[in-house]
Amino acid sequence: MLIPQSLAYALLAGLPAEVGLYASILPLVAYAFFGTSRTLAVGPVAVASLMTAAAVSRVAATGSIGYLEAAVVLAALSGLILVVLGLLRLGFLANFLSHPVITGFITASGLLIALSQLGQLLGLPGGGHNLPEMLKRLAENIGQINVPTLVIGASVLLFLLWVRSGLKPLLVNSGISKKTASLIARTGPIWAVVASTLAVALLQLDEAGVKTLGHIPAGLPSLAMPSLDAQLWITLAGSALLISVVGFVESISVAQTLAAKRRQSIDPDQELLGLGAANLGAAFSGGYPVTGGFARSVVNFDAGAQTPAAGLFTAIGIALATLFLTPLLRLLPVATLAATIIVAVLSLVDFGQIGRTWNYSRSDFVALAATILVTLFQGVELGILTGVSLSILLFLYRTSRPHTAVVGLVPGTEHFRNVERHKVITSEHLISVRVDASLYFANARFLENCLASKVVANPQVTDLVLVCTAINDIDASALESLEAINHRLQEAGVRFHLSEVKGPVMDKLQRTAFLDELTGEIFLTQYQAVAKLAPEILTHP
Repeated sequence: MLIPQSLAYALLAGLPAEVGLYASILPLVAYAFFGTSRTLAVGPVAVASLMTAAAVSRVAATGSIGYLEAAVVLAALSGLILVVLGLLRLGFLANFLSHPVITGFITASGLLIALSQLGQLLGLPGGGHNLPEMLKRLAENIGQINVPTLVIGASVLLFLLWVRSGLKPLLVNSGISKKTASLIARTGPIWAVVASTLAVALLQLDEAGVKTLGHIPAGLPSLAMPSLDAQLWITLAGSALLISVVGFVESISVAQTLAAKRRQSIDPDQELLGLGAANLGAAFSGGYPVTGGFARSVVNFDAGAQTPAAGLFTAIGIALATLFLTPLLRLLPVATLAATIIVAVLSLVDFGQIGRTWNYSRSDFVALAATILVTLFQGVELGILTGVSLSILLFLYRTSRPHTAVVGLVPGTEHFRNVERHKVITSEHLISVRVDASLYFANARFLENCLASKVVANPQVTDLVLVCTAINDIDASALESLEAINHRLQEAGVRFHLSEVKGPVMDKLQRTAFLDELTGEIFLTQYQAVAKLAPEILTHP
């Protein structure tokens, strides 16, 4: 499975086909020694290949020596970034890529990848890094469709789609176990490669304009240092960071999903080191950025891989193929590999998530939609940056205006609920306000205004309790706001109290002068606060 995918993804990255094989040998060995997943299969993947093409094409012409040189440097940079993040135990940084942003980015990337291969499927010259550019190139050359290429590409595409959906049920119905049927179905790309190559050889379709891989050098990749051109490293640094983070998120998601099925654990920080080592292995063996692939990892899992040694055996298999099988790939149609890519990336496209996100959260939908649109129309790097930036800005906006509620006692209980949602008991001279968020610089002023408005609207109030049930942290800005609130309430003749303060928050407050200046008290529970400040509530009929 890895051989046709490696060849196809290398072409997607704008690199010679053999580079995909090179990126599937030493990286697998390196990950086996440093990674923590027992089933993750590392190698070239669709999204990283697309991002590689977008980054490298800015510094060198496709097909040039400088292009390959830049791709190798990109792998080295990605490896170094991942290793540094792992040593600093910064795996949590991947959490800044929200699920809607990742979904939007991968969906848009899948569409771009599929469209980029449409030209190869039709025998047309393609190109471009965004939707308008790709459509323009296809429209300009639509009259040059090569019919034999179209027949091969369409046949392989339909065959692979049928293999995915129809072959497994057919095999199961014939008495083959589900596991074996699943493995056989996943070998579809291999049969497509064999059949289409034989068709070209027997019918001499290469003479009819069918583009083939041509000569692929046999032999193992030679070990060499990446280029030390400082300017090239600086130019590619930003792209390498994006590829590293996106690749890590994709890889860790696959690894954790498969590990959970066997009740195994994954160490994210060690995974950073494993992926970093894999990318450095790719760089020193003439490859390009790699990460964990979903489809290959599932095959590895279904085949019964129990240790990272499975990756070593896979690397040996790819090495043997590089040594002895490359002459047989000379007549492999590029359209076959294009169809393989299209079928592989169609599973990445998730339009259903768009509707589900719209129904659940409008702000997350904005981030998802912006990521898709910018990725499609401006390119993959700007798309992911837009998504991350919007996610952070929307988070800051949401948390700058946290939900607040005036709470009262539920009759016959010790529970307090929102006065606007439940029938509760309150007191005219006591207001209890619950803030459902931690307090920090972005919402500190909001809290001041909120509590001030509550007091202004209720002139008979003598006591105000801030219910801290949901407050997990208070930063320095919020502390100053609490001090200002305490001072202003004191001037208005209102005592300021706190209830249900969490231990870590109380530890921080005790290191300040705020508690000494607090005009009111700190209560362990809100019920105790009401019992002392408004006992009439407890005896309310």
